[in-house]
Amino acid sequence: MKKIALINDLSGFGKCSLTAAIPVISVMGIQACPLPTAVLSAQTGFESYYCDDFTDRMDYFTKEWKKMGETFDGIYSGYLAGPKQIEKVLYFLEQFRNENNLYLADPVMGDNGRRICIFTEELLEGMKELTGRADVVTPNLTELCLLADVDYSRIISHSHKKDYKRRIQEICQKVLSKAEGEQTVLVTGIVRTEGNSEYIGNLAVSQTETAYVETLYTGMGFSGTGDLFASVICSSLVNGLSTKQAMEKATYFLQDAIEEASAEKIPRNHGVHFEKYLSRLL
Repeated sequence: MKKIALINDLSGFGKCSLTAAIPVISVMGIQACPLPTAVLSAQTGFESYYCDDFTDRMDYFTKEWKKMGETFDGIYSGYLAGPKQIEKVLYFLEQFRNENNLYLADPVMGDNGRRICIFTEELLEGMKELTGRADVVTPNLTELCLLADVDYSRIISHSHKKDYKRRIQEICQKVLSKAEGEQTVLVTGIVRTEGNSEYIGNLAVSQTETAYVETLYTGMGFSGTGDLFASVICSSLVNGLSTKQAMEKATYFLQDAIEEASAEKIPRNHGVHFEKYLSRLL
């Protein structure tokens, strides 16, 4: 059975990070191997939560797995709580990254033009180094602009114009120019306006091709949907699907779950009922 190493936090509530990734990757026929960066009572969007930082214990997983002689078909890193954890991931990549596996980096740093509370310039520089080594990078538009040193407010001011996607594609090219090898930058959650309607899409740009998939936008966002999307992308690519096929699969999996959560007015911090739709990934 194929295996994906998951470097992310574990949150009891919020349906995000490892809680989201493990069931998705498992149902797609791949063994999920979690390396926790932290254990939380609930994701950090809640007013109160307990967090046990695992930074000093991450290397134990790496060393023990190396001692066991394990190999991975994919490596997926998500939320990292600072430069020290980025160093731990770089060490993990030194031990397990090779030409036969895929590394997907989700550079969690902010959303909707706002940066996460732990954001620092040091974190950004570390993320730039990490994403430069990845085969696939899955930033939202805020994170893409941070990686490319582009003004977010200026780019979204074009969301109603026909050249909006082209402008985002040009920003992707800036990130690609810093990659160590062939890379795909897959920008998630792009909201654009056309007439009286809003659409949300995902744009994948590599050195050789571009793909775009979109659906109608409900106007609401939910905890964990980015983690769920990236998990489907990583698993699909490990299973041999193309980037476009992976995006279509992830969109089909999430669309109704997001529409349902929007209609039921589920609090955004609690996430969507994705469990009901896991069969779509079989």
